[in-house]
Formats: sequence, structure tokens, C-alpha cells
Amino acid sequence: MRTTERGEAMGYYLVPPVYRPPSEAASLILQVTLGCSHNACSFCVSYKRKRFRVKTWLEIEADIDAAKEYYHDATRIFLADGNAMVADTELLLKVLEKLHHDFPYLERVGIYARADDILNKKPEDLKKLREAGISIIYYGLESGSDRILKMVHKGVTVGQIIEGGRKAMDAGFTLSVTVIIGVGGPELSEEHAAATAAAASAINPDYLSALTMLIPEGSFMDRKVKRGEFKLLTPEQTLKELKIMLENVSLTNCVFRSNHASNYLPLKGTLNQDREKLLALIQKGLENPGILRPEFLRAL
Repeated sequence: MRTTERGEAMGYYLVPPVYRPPSEAASLILQVTLGCSHNACSFCVSYKRKRFRVKTWLEIEADIDAAKEYYHDATRIFLADGNAMVADTELLLKVLEKLHHDFPYLERVGIYARADDILNKKPEDLKKLREAGISIIYYGLESGSDRILKMVHKGVTVGQIIEGGRKAMDAGFTLSVTVIIGVGGPELSEEHAAATAAAASAINPDYLSALTMLIPEGSFMDRKVKRGEFKLLTPEQTLKELKIMLENVSLTNCVFRSNHASNYLPLKGTLNQDREKLLALIQKGLENPGILRPEFLRAL
């Protein structure tokens, strides 16, 4: 989800473009980093025009001082950009201390993280960050297939993603994991569905969200599509892939959502309790394609 709101007049300024999870729509956004430290995933163009860097403490402090004058009653804050967890632990702790001092109603701080961000931090540092106020981590699994992760230049393996996810949860964080339906194309659809179910089950996150593959113009994947080297799934193939994933996943009290704007069929439930209900809704979509979201309404 993208936002380009600025606060130049009040001294609080976000360097666009800015992205945050849909569940952080009402959150105050604070940029701790600019861009993404990896910035190589073939399906993403979010930060291609940004040079990655961690902002200095003086910059962050000034942003907080400006923001608190207008948003002092904020209850949720999201630390941007693409993977702010890559910042040094001491800097993040300093940020969190000031946030909780300056925003007396603050209840939750969220952040994006990559597997290597988490794996590069000591368990005790992760626990410090959790105790200091970061409560939820948004985490991209994308696919449980190493072949597909390599194909999309994810930069980490499935094993690393599982290890990082479990390490975050062991430290006490709420973990929200995202997968992408159709990221392997038609040829690898079944492999992607089954392997992603296995990886998600191994992590067993608090939240699991499924997005459906859309190709941003100008991305590496866009060039592959135009050369005929990659094909998007049809709506029917998308639902069948999601069906296989849900049939094979094993989760404990995990909130599942596929209600992102990219999806053909909005779904929500708790896994594994609501598995049969979700599968029945998918079957209904397969039998009645008229109920699916039309292409012109789908968006990243």
C-alpha cells in the first residue's frame, strides 16, 4: 500500500514514495530508513528511485519533534521504509524510547523486516526491541520454493526465512507473513502452492496474508512478461493455487486474509479452524467466476 502524503508545512516530511501495510493505514509513519537495503526483488519497483540509507539520529529526532506537535495522540506508529529492522539495534532502541516518551497514547509500533535483518541480530537484541515497544513485524515469505525465490531475486533462502520468522516469534513479536499467489507462474504453480504451505506451516505465524501477483510496469518481471518468459495466472489458476495452499497448510490460530486489492476473491478466516469454509468459498468462485473482482479494480 502506497501513500505520498507530506507534512512540509509543519516540518514533518516523508520522502516519497512511502509504503506501509494495509493494517497500518491509520498509523503515523516515521521513516527510519529510506528505501530497501536489498532492492532487487524482480516483482518490486517500490524503491527503485531511492538510494538506500539509514537516517541519522538527528534527522529522526527532528521528524519526531515535528510530528508530535500535530499527532501527539497517535496510538500506532509504523517505522518505514522497506525494512527498517536493518538499522542498528541501538538506533532503534533510541527511536523507541523517544516515541514512547513523546507519544503518551502509543500502543503499537510496527516495522517491515527481511529474514537477514532478523538473523543478523542477536536473540537478546530482538528481545530488547520487543520490550522497547516494537510489537508487530511484517515479513515477506513470498514463496516456499527456493527455485522461485532465486528466480525472483529474493536474496534469501526458504530455510533462512523460516529461521528468521521463528526467531522473531521466539523473541515475542507478533509476526505477519505475506505470500504471493502466482509468483511462480503456471509452470511452477503446484510447486509454489505446496512448498509455500509447508514453509508457512513451519513458521506458524500469527497472521498470514495472500496477495496475488501483479506486474509493476518497468520491473524485471515486466520485462520477462514482454519477452514471453513469464506468464501470469488466469483467475481460475489463481484460485486453484490458493486452494492447494490452504489444503496443505497446518497453522495454529492464525488469522488468514486474502482481501488485498490484488486478489480476485476476498477471503478471511482463522486457520486451520476455518479451512473448510475458505475452501468452499474458493470452490464457489471457481464455479461462479462472475463473483470475482474484475481486472480494472485490482491494484497493488
